[in-house]
Amino acid sequence: MSYPESVLRVALPVPLPRLFDYLPSPDGPPAQVGSRVRVPFGSRSLIGVVAAIGAPDPAFAADLRTAEAVLDAQPLLEGELLESLRWLARYTHAPPGEVFSTALPAALRRGEPLPDTHAWAWRLTPEGIVEQPRLRGRPRELAERLLAGLADEDLLDAQLDDWRPAARALLKRGLAERVAVPASQAAPVPQPGPAANEEQAAALEALRAGSGFTAWLLDGVTGSGKTEVYLQAIADCLARGRQALVLVPEIGLTPQVLTRFRRRLGMPVHALHSGLTDPERARVWAAAGRGEARVIVGTRSAVFVPLPDAGLIVIDEEHDGSYKQQDGIRYHARDFALVRGKALDVPVILGSATPSLETLHNAEAGRYGHLRLRRRAGDAQAPTVRVLDVRKRPLEAGLSPELLRGIRAALDAGGQVLVFKNRRGYAPVLLCHDCGWSAHCKRCSTPLRASPMTVHGGGRRLQCHHCGARQTPPPACPDCAGLALQPQGVGTERLEELLAERFGDVPVMRIDSASTRRKDALEKRFAELGDRAGILVGTQMLAKGHDLPNLTLVAVVGIDEGLFSADFRAGEKLAQLLIQVAGRAGRAEKAGEVLLQTHHPDHPLLQTLIHGGYHAFAETELALREAAGFPPYAHLALLRAEAQHIETPMQFLHAAKAALQPHAAVRPPRGAAPEGLALDGPVPAPMPRRAGMHRAQLLLTAPTRRALHAALDAALPSIHALPEARKTRWSLDVDPVDLY
Repeated sequence: MSYPESVLRVALPVPLPRLFDYLPSPDGPPAQVGSRVRVPFGSRSLIGVVAAIGAPDPAFAADLRTAEAVLDAQPLLEGELLESLRWLARYTHAPPGEVFSTALPAALRRGEPLPDTHAWAWRLTPEGIVEQPRLRGRPRELAERLLAGLADEDLLDAQLDDWRPAARALLKRGLAERVAVPASQAAPVPQPGPAANEEQAAALEALRAGSGFTAWLLDGVTGSGKTEVYLQAIADCLARGRQALVLVPEIGLTPQVLTRFRRRLGMPVHALHSGLTDPERARVWAAAGRGEARVIVGTRSAVFVPLPDAGLIVIDEEHDGSYKQQDGIRYHARDFALVRGKALDVPVILGSATPSLETLHNAEAGRYGHLRLRRRAGDAQAPTVRVLDVRKRPLEAGLSPELLRGIRAALDAGGQVLVFKNRRGYAPVLLCHDCGWSAHCKRCSTPLRASPMTVHGGGRRLQCHHCGARQTPPPACPDCAGLALQPQGVGTERLEELLAERFGDVPVMRIDSASTRRKDALEKRFAELGDRAGILVGTQMLAKGHDLPNLTLVAVVGIDEGLFSADFRAGEKLAQLLIQVAGRAGRAEKAGEVLLQTHHPDHPLLQTLIHGGYHAFAETELALREAAGFPPYAHLALLRAEAQHIETPMQFLHAAKAALQPHAAVRPPRGAAPEGLALDGPVPAPMPRRAGMHRAQLLLTAPTRRALHAALDAALPSIHALPEARKTRWSLDVDPVDLY
């Protein structure tokens, strides 16, 4: 029997850690490593990526099926990106097909062709030229601009604020049209920025003096001008004819960043985030791969764009937890960006006012360059911080009289106020005042641990923030039939209601995930407020990167629950959040103030932050981490499992532990470091039930990455083969950000 000379080894998006062999398709272009193919898989067809081409295994060669089609004449994944994705599959111990699929935009995962990468521009129609003098308002302003000729959308972004609604209005009336233009269309003229201060100049000099790959921690207090350093470093990169990738943690930050970058760089800046349509994301990905997109600004998934002319990678707010993917392939975009930067031999800048303890530890150990910006840019001064002890004080919707007086004074002075409460909704709990019953989520509660439903809409709706379940509040208590159902606690909706009532002379705007669902909603709210006196009420969305020059007071309420969490990272997260939100105040000429309301004014974390700042906290926290054997002094992996009955995940995790046991270390004496793998569990997860599924976990700890991955490499094949593995949904999270 004759066998084929070579077969396609295809990575398919299925949860199996292996490649699948297929015979080459006799039709179409020949398959290459990194190109997509459509292949039969069971009774369906799947889109996969050719991971290798090699000789067939004679034991299976006779049963091989033929690939249905080759979808790419040239490989989509090649060179550095392909090798980096292979590294990611090895590091996360994830199926290669799922890793490759995650790296591709959804349209390409579905097998659609690589899109054209033209740009878009606007021009007036003949009817528009005639009607232009009779137009009014913003449509007339836009039409006057279009009279000069074809206008690229990037150019319009730089020249006219909020021009798109006017363009849509003209398009609907047939007075303007949107046309495709070459991607090389003229860009706006770059605008000069402020002169770098001494610290910024020193940071830029260090960046320019380096060559090849170096990881730089740009460690600057809020308002110190880190973005200005990014812009000048990117301008240097563009001057060398190279590409720059900028990662930001939130979609809400991208419009503000894009506007500033386009105006300053004189270069089309491409956005890539989940707020775009699938075709839009595929176009940006393709433009980057063709070298047409020279500056790409995006959220976590933008780390996968191809960069044939890479020159610089920037990770803004590098400490932010949103860079960690919490489902599917559990990668960390910051860490993968560092891997790509090393493979591409380009510098990587990690910017933050509150660096993660892992990053700070690497900088102090000399593995990263450390650039410090210790003072605010321009004439801005750091805000004063005042702690309000609210023990035994009357509270109105969670706000003390002193805090309300502070808000009144800031508004009377013409300033803006940010009231920070990191809990959306009206109230955390609906409680019966007669018998103590409270509304719990039926899908997330257990007999031993109730999961409350959050009150929304002023009491008109209950919603679980874990699984999304919604229900109407009962008209009476289900237990005692009493009518004393009362919302307990405070969320952003309740704060908004109280502040709108107390301060009716100024606008009160709520900024949270519920109020900013629509596209560009955050920018529109900021534009509506402008520079006039007003109040912003919001969650951690307001703590990140927003520049509000007239904000003079930040009022922080409801942080006490974060002071006593069992999560070993809780102190770090709370410290970062407090420093970031406090940094929104006093970013221009006006002095800023922070009022920190708490029932625990003497808590060590608060005292350290107030008197020593974030770096004093980090020094103390790192010493505690080292003593406890937590990251960055140890390396973790978390094996999670869930099923409808708690026995199923526990049985699987016990079997997995048995497979890992030969690699586990004997518990060392007190004070001695373990040499191998330590296994803790299995135990129910801190949140033992979510969306109807019972959850359990097994924690793996090792003193070195090498020891951790050696144990996983040896044990995972047998874990995948366990009969229990087919009865539960399970996942492995290497370097977990939280243990929940």
